[in-house]
Amino acid sequence: MDKLAELAAKQGTVLGDGAMGTMLHRAGLIHGAPERWNVERPDVVLGIHRGYVEAGSDFISTNTFGGTRNRLALDGLVERVAELNEAGVRLAREAAGSRLVAGSMGPTGELMEPLGLLTPDGARASFAEQARALKAGGADFALIETMSALEEVQAAVEGAREAGLPAVVTMSFDTHFRTMMGVKPAAALAAISALGVQVIGANCGNGPGEIERVMTEMSQALPVGVVLMAKSNAGMPRWKDDRITYGGTPEVMADYARKMARLGVRVIGGCCGSTPEHIAAMRSALA
Repeated sequence: MDKLAELAAKQGTVLGDGAMGTMLHRAGLIHGAPERWNVERPDVVLGIHRGYVEAGSDFISTNTFGGTRNRLALDGLVERVAELNEAGVRLAREAAGSRLVAGSMGPTGELMEPLGLLTPDGARASFAEQARALKAGGADFALIETMSALEEVQAAVEGAREAGLPAVVTMSFDTHFRTMMGVKPAAALAAISALGVQVIGANCGNGPGEIERVMTEMSQALPVGVVLMAKSNAGMPRWKDDRITYGGTPEVMADYARKMARLGVRVIGGCCGSTPEHIAAMRSALA
């Protein structure tokens, strides 16, 4: 049993953190890889992590979502995979203290063959490279998130395990309750659990209502020994005063947390648009 599943078994419900990108944008990040701030603005990243710790998060996710060489190459950072990922984990670990640290691993941004040029071996190697850096920095597990293709999920899980990190997986079902590649919630749950992953669920998407339906479908097809996880956006993004805002208030996210707990979801957190204020409200609701 991996550490996150163990914590869920011990506590009953585990509260994650909220958005990193939203908070970085508030702090002034406009262009470029967010991972660069792990070394250029570590004070900002550390402050965001500490905000979630103070709000009551049981684990902290690293600022490494785009940390594969595929994503970092877009900003000319392909030679800094190890540096930026390790730095990201060290910051999260400093803030987390005794709490768990999740090494965030997002999609490569490329399509797998035959739709694209990314091969299973190439994807696995990229994820393994990132996971080795996350492991070296001190991550407790790899949080493989916002995935849309099961083939890429498999490559990421295999890459994480090659580096010695257990994998937690969430997909985004933001296209009529399917992923962008057409995967339905129950099918995702079955395929990912067959890989031996213990904590599985959904993140991002179009807000709490969407996540509630997705997690309902997963809860009705839950394999023995699997723990469900949900990290919803704080509503839909919209432009206001020349910046992106989200309609989900802390009260809305507190209600979402209660609904997830009633469905049997054991790991609950926030995604885009969620802040320490949202997580604090969710902590109170779950208490």
